[in-house]
Amino acid sequence: MWRCTKCGGEVADALEKCENCGTARAPTSDVDWKQMLTPEQYRVTQEKGTERPFTGEYWDCTTDGVYRCICCGAELFDSKTKFDAGCGWPSFYQPADKEKVLESEDRSHQMIRTEVTCKNCGAHLGHVFDDGPQPTELRYCINSASLKLESRPQ
Repeated sequence: MWRCTKCGGEVADALEKCENCGTARAPTSDVDWKQMLTPEQYRVTQEKGTERPFTGEYWDCTTDGVYRCICCGAELFDSKTKFDAGCGWPSFYQPADKEKVLESEDRSHQMIRTEVTCKNCGAHLGHVFDDGPQPTELRYCINSASLKLESRPQ
């Protein structure tokens, strides 16, 4: 259970609005993030970790829907752009909205890659590579731990 930062009312989920005043409660500290996220989600999104290939919840998921940021709920990817890259992580050829993700140079692990983060909250999502399919020839290789799938109504 969370407390609203405005009125102190109880909020069931850190990303939901307070029933009393409508204020959205967002994590404000490392302690908040650790309470809200699983240890794996925290490691991936806040410490720029990577889940092992073929172990994440969504690597082989074919459910129709929208993939949201596990930390803030921002709409990041659509299942219509998801494809099987054979790499063991969910792969998309484009974000749902290019303005909702940030791309920056990552020189960690003695490689040069392009890191992808959520523009809204800064959560580490994964990396983007230039070996994807048409129409973009990009492969957004994203950790399942950084995503939450919202299924589309049938």
